[in-house]
Amino acid sequence: MTSEMIDPTVEASLDAPGPETTRVATRRLSKWTLYSRRYARNKGAVAGLVIFALLVLFAIIGPLVARYDHVELDFLALSLGPSSEHWFGTNNAGNDLFAQVAVGLQRSLMIALTVSIGVTIVSALVGTAAAYFGGWTERITLLIIHFMMVIPSFLILAMISNKSGGDWRIIALIMIFVIGWYFPARVIWTLALSLREREYVSAARYMGVRGFTIVLRHLLPNIGSLLVINFTLGVVNAVVTETGLSFLGFGVKIPDVSLGALIGAGSSSLTTAPWLFYFPAAALTLLTVSMALVADGLRDALDPTSAAGGRA
Repeated sequence: MTSEMIDPTVEASLDAPGPETTRVATRRLSKWTLYSRRYARNKGAVAGLVIFALLVLFAIIGPLVARYDHVELDFLALSLGPSSEHWFGTNNAGNDLFAQVAVGLQRSLMIALTVSIGVTIVSALVGTAAAYFGGWTERITLLIIHFMMVIPSFLILAMISNKSGGDWRIIALIMIFVIGWYFPARVIWTLALSLREREYVSAARYMGVRGFTIVLRHLLPNIGSLLVINFTLGVVNAVVTETGLSFLGFGVKIPDVSLGALIGAGSSSLTTAPWLFYFPAAALTLLTVSMALVADGLRDALDPTSAAGGRA
Protein backbone atom coordinates (compact mmCIF):
# COMPACT_ATOMS: atom_id res chain seq x y z
CA MET A 1 0.00 0.00 0.00
CA THR A 2 1.44 3.41 -0.97
CA SER A 3 1.41 6.53 1.12
CA GLU A 4 -1.29 8.10 -1.13
CA MET A 5 -3.73 5.35 -0.17
CA ILE A 6 -3.49 6.00 3.62
CA ASP A 7 -6.48 7.81 5.11
CA PRO A 8 -5.45 11.07 6.84
CA THR A 9 -7.40 10.16 9.97
CA VAL A 10 -5.59 6.82 10.17
CA GLU A 11 -2.24 8.56 9.69
CA ALA A 12 -3.05 11.01 12.50
CA SER A 13 -4.00 8.15 14.81
CA LEU A 14 -0.70 6.42 14.06
CA ASP A 15 1.28 9.53 15.00
CA ALA A 16 -0.69 10.22 18.22
CA PRO A 17 0.96 8.98 21.44
CA GLY A 18 -0.78 5.99 22.92
CA PRO A 19 -1.12 4.94 26.57
CA GLU A 20 2.22 3.10 26.50
CA THR A 21 4.02 6.22 25.28
CA THR A 22 2.40 8.30 28.00
CA ARG A 23 3.40 5.80 30.67
CA VAL A 24 6.99 5.71 29.43
CA ALA A 25 7.17 9.53 29.45
CA THR A 26 5.78 9.62 33.00
CA ARG A 27 8.18 6.91 34.11
CA ARG A 28 11.15 8.87 32.83
CA LEU A 29 10.27 11.83 35.04
CA SER A 30 12.59 11.37 38.02
CA LYS A 31 11.50 11.85 41.60
CA TRP A 32 13.97 14.73 41.98
CA THR A 33 12.23 16.54 39.13
CA LEU A 34 8.91 16.05 40.89
CA TYR A 35 10.36 17.30 44.17
CA SER A 36 11.86 20.38 42.52
CA ARG A 37 8.55 21.19 40.80
CA ARG A 38 6.63 20.90 44.05
CA TYR A 39 9.23 23.01 45.84
CA ALA A 40 9.12 25.70 43.14
CA ARG A 41 5.35 26.08 43.65
CA ASN A 42 6.00 27.35 47.18
CA LYS A 43 6.95 30.98 46.59
CA GLY A 44 7.97 31.52 50.20
CA ALA A 45 10.35 28.56 50.05
CA VAL A 46 11.90 29.86 46.83
CA ALA A 47 12.35 33.29 48.43
CA GLY A 48 13.95 31.64 51.47
CA LEU A 49 16.38 29.72 49.26
CA VAL A 50 17.34 32.92 47.41
CA ILE A 51 17.91 34.79 50.69
CA PHE A 52 20.01 31.94 52.08
CA ALA A 53 22.10 31.82 48.89
CA LEU A 54 22.70 35.58 49.11
CA LEU A 55 23.74 35.26 52.75
CA VAL A 56 26.20 32.48 51.90
CA LEU A 57 27.54 34.63 49.06
CA PHE A 58 27.92 37.56 51.46
CA ALA A 59 29.77 35.36 53.97
CA ILE A 60 32.20 34.20 51.27
CA ILE A 61 32.74 37.39 49.29
CA GLY A 62 32.18 39.95 52.07
CA PRO A 63 35.60 39.55 53.73
CA LEU A 64 37.27 39.77 50.31
CA VAL A 65 35.62 43.06 49.26
CA ALA A 66 35.73 44.73 52.68
CA ARG A 67 38.11 47.65 52.91
CA TYR A 68 39.37 46.54 56.31
CA ASP A 69 40.10 43.21 57.94
CA HIS A 70 37.74 42.25 60.76
CA VAL A 71 40.56 42.57 63.34
CA GLU A 72 42.11 45.70 61.84
CA LEU A 73 41.69 48.89 63.88
CA ASP A 74 40.99 52.35 62.50
CA PHE A 75 41.87 54.73 65.32
CA LEU A 76 40.55 57.68 63.32
CA ALA A 77 37.05 56.18 63.18
CA LEU A 78 35.98 55.11 66.64
CA SER A 79 32.30 54.23 67.05
CA LEU A 80 31.22 55.96 63.85
CA GLY A 81 28.00 55.24 61.98
CA PRO A 82 27.74 53.82 58.45
CA SER A 83 29.68 55.80 55.86
CA SER A 84 31.36 55.41 52.49
CA GLU A 85 34.56 54.38 54.28
CA HIS A 86 32.94 51.94 56.75
CA TRP A 87 29.73 50.65 55.18
CA PHE A 88 28.25 49.27 58.42
CA GLY A 89 30.07 51.68 60.71
CA THR A 90 32.68 50.88 63.36
CA ASN A 91 32.71 49.86 67.01
CA ASN A 92 34.36 51.71 69.88
CA ALA A 93 37.70 50.01 69.14
CA GLY A 94 37.69 51.02 65.47
CA ASN A 95 36.84 47.62 63.93
CA ASP A 96 34.98 47.68 60.61
CA LEU A 97 31.52 46.24 61.29
CA PHE A 98 30.94 45.18 57.67
CA ALA A 99 33.95 42.87 57.79
CA GLN A 100 32.98 41.62 61.24
CA VAL A 101 29.40 40.79 60.21
CA ALA A 102 30.64 38.94 57.10
CA VAL A 103 33.19 36.93 59.10
CA GLY A 104 30.70 36.41 61.95
CA LEU A 105 28.12 35.03 59.53
CA GLN A 106 30.80 32.80 58.09
CA ARG A 107 31.70 31.46 61.54
CA SER A 108 28.07 30.91 62.51
CA LEU A 109 27.32 29.08 59.26
CA MET A 110 30.40 26.90 59.67
CA ILE A 111 29.41 25.92 63.21
CA ALA A 112 25.75 25.42 62.29
CA LEU A 113 26.39 23.26 59.22
CA THR A 114 29.02 21.13 60.99
CA VAL A 115 26.82 20.53 64.02
CA SER A 116 23.67 19.93 61.97
CA ILE A 117 25.39 17.29 59.84
CA GLY A 118 26.72 15.53 62.94
CA VAL A 119 23.40 15.74 64.79
CA THR A 120 21.46 14.42 61.77
CA ILE A 121 23.79 11.43 61.32
CA VAL A 122 24.00 10.50 65.01
CA SER A 123 20.28 10.96 65.74
CA ALA A 124 19.34 8.94 62.64
CA LEU A 125 21.61 6.02 63.55
CA VAL A 126 20.67 6.03 67.23
CA GLY A 127 16.93 6.37 66.64
CA THR A 128 16.62 3.73 63.91
CA ALA A 129 18.96 1.27 65.65
CA ALA A 130 17.00 1.55 68.91
CA ALA A 131 13.71 1.00 67.09
CA TYR A 132 14.93 -1.98 65.05
CA PHE A 133 16.90 -3.95 67.66
CA GLY A 134 14.50 -3.25 70.54
CA GLY A 135 15.11 -4.99 73.85
CA TRP A 136 17.92 -3.69 76.03
CA THR A 137 19.28 -1.56 73.19
CA GLU A 138 16.01 0.31 72.99
CA ARG A 139 15.59 0.61 76.77
CA ILE A 140 19.10 1.96 77.38
CA THR A 141 18.87 4.36 74.45
CA LEU A 142 15.54 5.77 75.60
CA LEU A 143 16.81 6.01 79.17
CA ILE A 144 19.76 8.13 78.02
CA ILE A 145 17.53 10.28 75.78
CA HIS A 146 14.96 10.92 78.50
CA PHE A 147 17.69 11.61 81.04
CA MET A 148 19.24 14.21 78.72
CA MET A 149 15.84 15.79 78.10
CA VAL A 150 15.13 16.41 81.80
CA ILE A 151 18.57 17.82 82.70
CA PRO A 152 18.74 21.64 82.40
CA SER A 153 20.89 22.55 79.44
CA PHE A 154 22.84 25.14 81.41
CA LEU A 155 24.22 22.44 83.70
CA ILE A 156 25.59 20.60 80.68
CA LEU A 157 26.97 23.85 79.27
CA ALA A 158 28.73 24.67 82.52
CA MET A 159 30.32 21.20 82.76
CA ILE A 160 31.60 21.27 79.18
CA SER A 161 32.80 24.86 79.50
CA ASN A 162 34.98 23.99 82.50
CA LYS A 163 36.55 21.01 80.68
CA SER A 164 37.06 22.63 77.30
CA GLY A 165 40.21 24.62 78.05
CA GLY A 166 38.79 27.85 76.68
CA ASP A 167 38.89 26.98 72.96
CA TRP A 168 35.71 28.42 71.46
CA ARG A 169 35.68 25.83 68.66
CA ILE A 170 35.56 22.98 71.15
CA ILE A 171 33.04 24.79 73.33
CA ALA A 172 30.62 25.77 70.56
CA LEU A 173 30.72 22.54 68.57
CA ILE A 174 30.52 20.13 71.52
CA MET A 175 27.93 22.12 73.44
CA ILE A 176 25.53 22.53 70.52
CA PHE A 177 25.95 18.89 69.54
CA VAL A 178 25.44 17.51 73.05
CA ILE A 179 22.24 19.46 73.67
CA GLY A 180 20.90 18.96 70.14
CA TRP A 181 21.00 15.26 69.22
CA TYR A 182 18.59 13.59 71.62
CA PHE A 183 15.28 15.22 70.64
CA PRO A 184 15.64 14.40 66.88
CA ALA A 185 16.73 10.88 67.86
CA ARG A 186 13.51 10.32 69.77
CA VAL A 187 11.39 11.61 66.88
CA ILE A 188 13.22 9.28 64.47
CA TRP A 189 12.80 6.36 66.89
CA THR A 190 9.03 6.94 66.93
CA LEU A 191 8.83 6.89 63.14
CA ALA A 192 11.16 3.90 62.78
CA LEU A 193 8.92 1.82 65.07
CA SER A 194 6.31 1.62 62.32
CA LEU A 195 8.90 0.82 59.66
CA ARG A 196 10.49 -2.17 61.40
CA GLU A 197 7.33 -4.24 60.88
CA ARG A 198 7.09 -3.59 57.13
CA GLU A 199 7.22 -6.51 54.71
CA TYR A 200 10.55 -5.58 53.14
CA VAL A 201 12.20 -5.41 56.57
CA SER A 202 10.78 -8.79 57.57
CA ALA A 203 11.88 -10.28 54.24
CA ALA A 204 15.43 -8.98 54.70
CA ARG A 205 15.50 -10.37 58.23
CA TYR A 206 14.34 -13.83 57.09
CA MET A 207 16.98 -13.81 54.35
CA GLY A 208 19.67 -13.48 57.00
CA VAL A 209 20.64 -9.86 56.36
CA ARG A 210 22.49 -8.41 59.33
CA GLY A 211 20.59 -6.01 61.55
CA PHE A 212 22.85 -3.00 61.04
CA THR A 213 22.71 -3.55 57.28
CA ILE A 214 18.90 -3.49 57.44
CA VAL A 215 19.08 -0.22 59.37
CA LEU A 216 21.34 1.36 56.75
CA ARG A 217 19.71 -0.03 53.59
CA HIS A 218 16.02 -0.24 54.48
CA LEU A 219 15.13 1.96 57.45
CA LEU A 220 17.25 5.06 56.88
CA PRO A 221 16.39 5.51 53.17
CA ASN A 222 12.68 5.40 54.01
CA ILE A 223 12.97 8.30 56.46
CA GLY A 224 15.20 10.33 54.16
CA SER A 225 12.67 13.14 53.80
CA LEU A 226 12.51 13.53 57.60
CA LEU A 227 16.31 13.61 57.79
CA VAL A 228 16.50 16.35 55.18
CA ILE A 229 13.99 18.46 57.10
CA ASN A 230 15.77 17.73 60.40
CA PHE A 231 19.06 18.85 58.87
CA THR A 232 17.55 22.11 57.61
CA LEU A 233 15.88 22.90 60.93
CA GLY A 234 19.06 21.79 62.69
CA VAL A 235 20.93 24.61 60.99
CA VAL A 236 18.43 27.09 62.41
CA ASN A 237 18.63 25.57 65.90
CA ALA A 238 22.43 25.49 65.81
CA VAL A 239 22.65 29.13 64.74
CA VAL A 240 20.24 30.23 67.46
CA THR A 241 22.02 28.10 70.08
CA GLU A 242 25.44 29.39 69.05
CA THR A 243 24.12 32.94 69.21
CA GLY A 244 22.80 32.38 72.71
CA LEU A 245 26.03 30.74 73.87
CA SER A 246 28.18 33.54 72.46
CA PHE A 247 25.82 36.13 73.92
CA LEU A 248 26.24 34.53 77.36
CA GLY A 249 30.01 34.20 76.98
CA PHE A 250 30.22 30.42 76.45
CA GLY A 251 30.87 30.38 72.71
CA VAL A 252 32.90 32.52 70.34
CA LYS A 253 34.78 35.29 72.09
CA ILE A 254 36.27 38.57 70.90
CA PRO A 255 38.62 39.16 69.02
CA ASP A 256 37.15 36.29 67.02
CA VAL A 257 33.60 37.00 65.96
CA SER A 258 30.27 35.31 65.33
CA LEU A 259 26.79 36.73 65.02
CA GLY A 260 26.12 35.94 68.66
CA ALA A 261 29.30 37.62 69.85
CA LEU A 262 28.54 40.72 67.76
CA ILE A 263 24.95 40.90 69.03
CA GLY A 264 26.17 40.50 72.61
CA ALA A 265 28.72 43.28 72.16
CA GLY A 266 26.26 45.55 70.36
CA SER A 267 23.46 45.14 72.89
CA SER A 268 25.38 47.18 75.47
CA SER A 269 25.51 50.20 73.14
CA LEU A 270 22.04 49.92 71.63
CA THR A 271 21.11 53.53 72.48
CA THR A 272 24.44 55.18 71.65
CA ALA A 273 25.54 53.10 68.62
CA PRO A 274 22.50 51.10 67.42
CA TRP A 275 24.18 49.98 64.17
CA LEU A 276 26.43 47.66 66.21
CA PHE A 277 23.33 45.67 67.17
CA TYR A 278 21.02 46.07 64.19
CA PHE A 279 23.33 44.84 61.40
CA PRO A 280 24.32 41.49 63.01
CA ALA A 281 20.75 41.07 64.29
CA ALA A 282 19.41 41.60 60.76
CA ALA A 283 21.84 39.00 59.39
CA LEU A 284 20.76 36.51 62.07
CA THR A 285 17.07 37.18 61.42
CA LEU A 286 17.43 36.75 57.66
CA LEU A 287 19.36 33.52 58.16
CA THR A 288 16.85 31.91 60.54
CA VAL A 289 13.80 33.06 58.55
CA SER A 290 15.27 31.85 55.24
CA MET A 291 16.13 28.42 56.65
CA ALA A 292 12.67 28.10 58.21
CA LEU A 293 11.10 28.87 54.82
CA VAL A 294 13.39 26.35 53.09
CA ALA A 295 12.47 23.68 55.65
CA ASP A 296 8.78 24.41 55.13
CA GLY A 297 9.19 24.09 51.36
CA LEU A 298 11.13 20.83 51.68
CA ARG A 299 8.43 19.39 53.92
CA ASP A 300 5.74 20.17 51.36
CA ALA A 301 7.86 18.95 48.43
CA LEU A 302 8.89 15.64 50.02
CA ASP A 303 5.53 14.81 51.59
CA PRO A 304 3.20 13.37 48.92
CA THR A 305 0.16 13.91 51.17
CA SER A 306 0.82 17.63 51.56
CA ALA A 307 -1.71 19.78 49.73
CA ALA A 308 0.61 22.80 49.83
CA GLY A 309 3.03 21.20 47.38
CA GLY A 310 0.36 20.79 44.75
CA ARG A 311 0.07 17.98 42.28
CA ALA A 312 3.23 16.65 40.65
